[in-house]
Amino acid sequence: MTDYRALIEALALNHVGFIIVGGAAAVAHGSSRLTDDLDIVYEREKNNVGRLVRALAPLQPYLRGVPAGLPFTWDEATIWRGLNFTLTTAVGSIDLLGEITLGGNYDELVPYSVQLHIFGHECFCLGLKRLIEVKRAAGRPKDLEVIAELEAILEERNR
Repeated sequence: MTDYRALIEALALNHVGFIIVGGAAAVAHGSSRLTDDLDIVYEREKNNVGRLVRALAPLQPYLRGVPAGLPFTWDEATIWRGLNFTLTTAVGSIDLLGEITLGGNYDELVPYSVQLHIFGHECFCLGLKRLIEVKRAAGRPKDLEVIAELEAILEERNR
């Protein structure tokens, strides 16, 4: 089980620029669906990548879904050589996304994000309307299943 508090605190206390997206964002907006990991879009900027590496290092990040023992080095060079990382840590799963379908990267998503107070920290979370659009664009069955619920939440908020 993922400890969302531990992951968000590690990121927030290290001043990592990130936006919560995916299932965790849906839950933050009121969805009843459970999610197994924390999906974030991280800012791909030199200082932020360094903060991200330092924030997660004590949590022993490792590639999720690969055979145990596969060589993996958690450092800035690894981040710069990739874009999106699905990781397991000592406190649960986290997906680090450099960009997402339709949404783009961190800088492109900030205007569509809201600030929420989560576990005592101000965090960006993808706004509900954009989250629906992003999930529709992704087109995965699990994304399509939650869209109706998110649209009902949006409709209720707009009343």
